[in-house]
Amino acid sequence: MNNRAHNFAMDYVNSEEKQKMLYKRTLLMVSISQIFGGAGLAAGVTVGALLAQQMLGTDAFTGLPASLFTLGSAGAALIVGRLSQRFGRRIGLAAGFFTGGLGAIGVVIAAMTNSIILLFASLLIYGAGTATNLQARYAGTDLANNKQRAKAISIAMVSTTFGAVAGPNLIGPMGKFATSIGVPALAGPFILSATAFILAGLFLFVMLNPDPLIMAKMIESNKTKQVNVENSSPIESIKNKRGIAVGAATMVLTQIVMVAIMTMTPIHMEHHGHGLNEVGIVIAFHIGSMYLPSLITGILVDKVGRTAMSIASGATLLLAGLTAALAPSDSMILLVVALSLLGLGWNFGLISGTAQIVDSTDSSTRAKTQGTVDVLIALAGASGGALSGMIVANSSYATLSLAGGALSLILIPVVIWSRGGKKEREQGLHM
Repeated sequence: MNNRAHNFAMDYVNSEEKQKMLYKRTLLMVSISQIFGGAGLAAGVTVGALLAQQMLGTDAFTGLPASLFTLGSAGAALIVGRLSQRFGRRIGLAAGFFTGGLGAIGVVIAAMTNSIILLFASLLIYGAGTATNLQARYAGTDLANNKQRAKAISIAMVSTTFGAVAGPNLIGPMGKFATSIGVPALAGPFILSATAFILAGLFLFVMLNPDPLIMAKMIESNKTKQVNVENSSPIESIKNKRGIAVGAATMVLTQIVMVAIMTMTPIHMEHHGHGLNEVGIVIAFHIGSMYLPSLITGILVDKVGRTAMSIASGATLLLAGLTAALAPSDSMILLVVALSLLGLGWNFGLISGTAQIVDSTDSSTRAKTQGTVDVLIALAGASGGALSGMIVANSSYATLSLAGGALSLILIPVVIWSRGGKKEREQGLHM
């Protein structure tokens, strides 16, 4: 960093007013990028399984697209996390979105050439956009205090709603556009993804400056020098490890359940006579429920607590699984309700779990730890996507939905364990 840049940064380090302004500006920039990112991720969610079914001619492997792009997002999460830790959020997030855009272009080419190998490879790369869109939520928390963190996460996620809900509803028009230029209709949404991801990357690269993570590191370093207090007591270390473990477990479990049921819903609907536009409506409600309630969820997580909202996540996912399993196959309304509950349960789990991770890390290791946790989330999604197709092929969509709902109940012992850790820390503080 040259002297001019250093002096510019120190203006923020030494001014709480400028820090508050930068916090608000960062949230705005991240929120705008999330609109593009949300539109980009919608294609893989909505038509990925249908495209694979069309190209492979079988239902048995229709869970593979979700598995592949979530597996790709695992590797990307690790790389984006490490890039962000070393060079800042601006570089890490921009690189991730650019890579996701290239993957979406590859999917379009694969559909045009009917190349299964290229399709699978491109879906892996496309996953980078999904991982980056998810990791962008952390950028808004870098300059937030502990009473603002869940709300900061939620503001970024609410913005994703605009693009994420618009994406599935553009399936029909994008399909017609794709056909008009000689591209298979199901590849049309991936044209939208490529454009959206690349625009998100360009926007962050240009506008996310000063970098929030770099500034957070400088602010914390300055405070440490002034106070000169070591915060490495055994009790604090236990708290951090347990908080990371609980936050990660909450997000991993909700991701498995959500991806498994979501992935097979379009296939289930197609088998029972629902058209592509109807599929788009159901998925639009689902994705809207994943992101739109975020602002209220963030306030609840900050006010009611991380633990209570983790329990709410498990209960909501259980209800979603039961509704999806019991819904008549021709009932659009009940499928909308089930997928909306599925999105809401995921929303509760993601925001409460993310807040736990942020609470339990500092700027010197935060991005790296967040990237590692998001790897676990992506692998969980990949497992859910891969297994969902096999379960439905060998049993039924109802069985998959019931199994997903039952799995969400594991959140209860996880929360009980976290509460036990809290009592241990309180006892340690009074010794």
